[in-house]
Amino acid sequence: MSDFRTAFVGAGNMAKSIVGGMLSSGFDASNLSASDPLEANRAGLEQLAVAAVTTSNRDAVEGADVIVLAVKPQVLKGVCTELRPALDETQLVLSIAAGVNEASLRSWLGEAPAIVRCMPNTPALLGSGATAVHSESPLSNEQRMRVDRILGAVGLVAWVDAEDLLHGVTALSGSGPAYFFQFMEAMIEEAQRMGLTEQDARALCAQTCIGAGRMVAESATSASELRRRVTSPGGTTERAVAVFSEEGLERLVRKAMRECYARSQELAQELA
Repeated sequence: MSDFRTAFVGAGNMAKSIVGGMLSSGFDASNLSASDPLEANRAGLEQLAVAAVTTSNRDAVEGADVIVLAVKPQVLKGVCTELRPALDETQLVLSIAAGVNEASLRSWLGEAPAIVRCMPNTPALLGSGATAVHSESPLSNEQRMRVDRILGAVGLVAWVDAEDLLHGVTALSGSGPAYFFQFMEAMIEEAQRMGLTEQDARALCAQTCIGAGRMVAESATSASELRRRVTSPGGTTERAVAVFSEEGLERLVRKAMRECYARSQELAQELA
């Protein structure tokens, strides 16, 4: 498939990460453009040799095949209203703004462009992201491939069948990194109380997290079975896991995810 032109409206950390991933995966910088009101954000993309970086959203999207909306949800309506007269039915708009549903995007952008919503997460900054994608628009195979190429440059891409499922994605992978950070924070602190240095505790904890994640990702074995295999009867792991069960870890995780899910639904209503 030939290269296509991609414009980023908003040039913050997530946009910069996606651009960096695209360039690393073989995209031509001459096919990229971006806009942002902040000089520091523009400078970040200029350092990546993005062909056209400007303060004008309209200028950035002119002639683009794909337009990535990478601005804060609170300003998205104004940005879409500004762009609406410049868009046509050949273009694809990809929104990474959390909480803003497709119905709102359609009302702001008009009937012309195809619209795709996605929910990335912060590990995309390291090329290890997990992004869920949904669209109510009748996308062509080429448009779907373009979405996969852009977002696949920074990690895994999963298409979901219904927009409402993105609330569950928010509770799982969107906010999920924070859950692991908090769990790791507690592990690192306790390891230091046991005598390990902060450097060693941090390194061992991080690698343990990476290794466990790879075992789930690269094996057909369930997480439950993997846990069972490492939990020897009467052993050290069994003693620790028993505490988690006694203290209700599973219940806490479910409750936390449900609260996250509910807040995602609330934000969708507030930003509509």
